[in-house]
Amino acid sequence: MSKVTIPAGYKTPLSTYEMQRAIEFIKSNFQVNLGQALNLRRVSAPLFVDENSGLNDNLNGVERPVSFDIPDVGAQGQVVHSLAKWKRLALKRYDFKPGKGLFTDMNAIRRDEEVDNLHSIYVDQWDWEKVIERRDRTVDFLEQTVRAIVGAVVETNDALQIAFPSLHTVLDREVYFVTTQELEDRWPDYTPKQREDAICKEHHTVFLMQIGDDLHRSGKPHDGRAPDYDDWALNGDILMYNPVLDRSFEISSMGIRVDEVSMDYQLHKRGCDDRRELPFHKMLLAGELPLTIGGGIGQSRLCMLMIGTCHIGEVQASLWDKETLDACAKAGVMIL
Repeated sequence: MSKVTIPAGYKTPLSTYEMQRAIEFIKSNFQVNLGQALNLRRVSAPLFVDENSGLNDNLNGVERPVSFDIPDVGAQGQVVHSLAKWKRLALKRYDFKPGKGLFTDMNAIRRDEEVDNLHSIYVDQWDWEKVIERRDRTVDFLEQTVRAIVGAVVETNDALQIAFPSLHTVLDREVYFVTTQELEDRWPDYTPKQREDAICKEHHTVFLMQIGDDLHRSGKPHDGRAPDYDDWALNGDILMYNPVLDRSFEISSMGIRVDEVSMDYQLHKRGCDDRRELPFHKMLLAGELPLTIGGGIGQSRLCMLMIGTCHIGEVQASLWDKETLDACAKAGVMIL
């Protein structure tokens, strides 16, 4: 059954050709702003990794990676879910120093994604990572980084509206910081998604912190987070209010990455101690990898938000079920 929702009276805001021009503008403009805001340099990234490397992102732990054999290499390849771990290893190999980092133009396949207005099986995002000092593993440093990213987003949106005067999306530069526990305490009877919607309607730009560990009231995490990349006490999602869909809208999942202590705790908490024998995890637990902060910023998500589309298929070519295609066609929504 299709989960697509078309708001009453909605019309795709740009023609097909103008949509492509706007997407190109956003992508080229934002990566420059992001690089300058966080002192990042662009590097090339893999489309797939060795199954036994431990480098693929396990997401919530249940999603199946797209796998294939590589006879000439004698290995099993996995199409990446994200590059959360690979980037940290790359920073070591490239010998990046504290205060400097990298970003990649990442493409991935998430075969088990439940497709709807915001999700498809194809993922395109800017994956970024930056080397930090141990003294930077603080909430203050995390919040400072979030403000810099939001500033880059708002500057791109302002420039887009000069280039495309028919677009009028308003984005709030001021960030409201709140923890998942504070939201559960305030709205204990709401689902996690309902809490996100409620807080974004009050404060249009929100950084929701501390995702992954169990909450006190429910005993369940606000949302799933792999135990071996973000430090659950120092991570979060950047959410913005989407007026077209009248809901919260995640544009980035990010955080200060695990050190030896936090990964030891999180692997044990989630019953993933077997990962300690993987190459990446051995290096991290031995203190051989740099301390970092990083995340992913959705390219199609940013385009949706800034252009004002209601469905990710308007800005991203992917595979959609017939029911979704029929619903969009009936509403006059142009799915690529």
